[in-house]
Amino acid sequence: MAEADYLLYSRNTLNSIVSTDPRDGIQYEEFYGFVQSPFTLAPDPRFLYLSASHDEALRRLLQAIGKKEGLAVLTGDIGTGKTTLCRTVLERLDMTSFTSLVLNPFLSVDELLREALVDFGVVSRDAARSGRLAAASTHELVTTLHEFLASLTPIGGKGVLIIDEAQHLSPQVLDELRELSNLETNHTKLLQIVLVGQLNLLTALDAPQNDLLAERVSLRVELSPLSREDVEGYITHRLSISHGSSSVTFDPSALDLLHSASAGVPRVINLLCDRALMFGARFGLRVITADIISEAAHALGYGPETSRSRMPSPRWLAAGAAVLLMLGALAMYGPFALPDLPLLSRPASHPAAPSQLPTTAP
Repeated sequence: MAEADYLLYSRNTLNSIVSTDPRDGIQYEEFYGFVQSPFTLAPDPRFLYLSASHDEALRRLLQAIGKKEGLAVLTGDIGTGKTTLCRTVLERLDMTSFTSLVLNPFLSVDELLREALVDFGVVSRDAARSGRLAAASTHELVTTLHEFLASLTPIGGKGVLIIDEAQHLSPQVLDELRELSNLETNHTKLLQIVLVGQLNLLTALDAPQNDLLAERVSLRVELSPLSREDVEGYITHRLSISHGSSSVTFDPSALDLLHSASAGVPRVINLLCDRALMFGARFGLRVITADIISEAAHALGYGPETSRSRMPSPRWLAAGAAVLLMLGALAMYGPFALPDLPLLSRPASHPAAPSQLPTTAP
């Protein structure tokens, strides 16, 4: 942390850091004044950060769906934000779009069709489980779906089916999706399908047995990891959404380490930042440094191995902050600038450093 950053500590905060024990049991959301956790793993569209890659993927998917191009594919490595992007797509579609987001890729063909009919509002979930459709054949289910989609044509409506983790789809389901992609009028496709999955989804689509399905793909987009600049924007965005952008900051060295330790993967960034804020709140820190990120990475098993013996604990980082604060004040105002600041002395009982904290993932 730069000396200028240390000088931002208030005298009350400084006294609290050097004269009290760590804040056992405190929730960092409360300490930093967040209205909710800024680094939750839930796919909340409000937290979507539009890097160049994410922005392009969102724009092109919405465009393909709007033009009723039929079949699109979104891929990305684990944790790059595919599910969050899908939920954002659904939020941005207009009222003429009837949508189904399938999160379980291990459904059978009939189960997938029933799930789509329930999501589109054609039947209730109870009716799909125990009514006429519960015993319907695949042909009957497809016919029901076709009739519903055709009924949307006069109002300019469309059905949108998004399947997450599509790399796990069975060959039978992939073949059925090929058939569903053929549902169309003389002028337009009736069902827009978006397959979302990890990078090996592309390998599956390129397999010889899926040639006919791959030929129907009109769009392929891929999410890339975040750059170092994106990591800074990503963290700032999430802190802002949680109303805590002014209560805690990550210094440049922390952002550098976050980028390298996470390889720019948003899910890993969330885990590291969540753990770092736990440490920061416990030791009363308002600035998260590279040392805190390093402790978080070690606790969670991310990033290169670090020599912990050379790593100062947040407690002594705070003590260093106090020294710099006094030196800065003395340089500006003279030797009597802080008459009521208590002497920094080694505490009688030493608090546990982050290396001694539980290391289970949040």
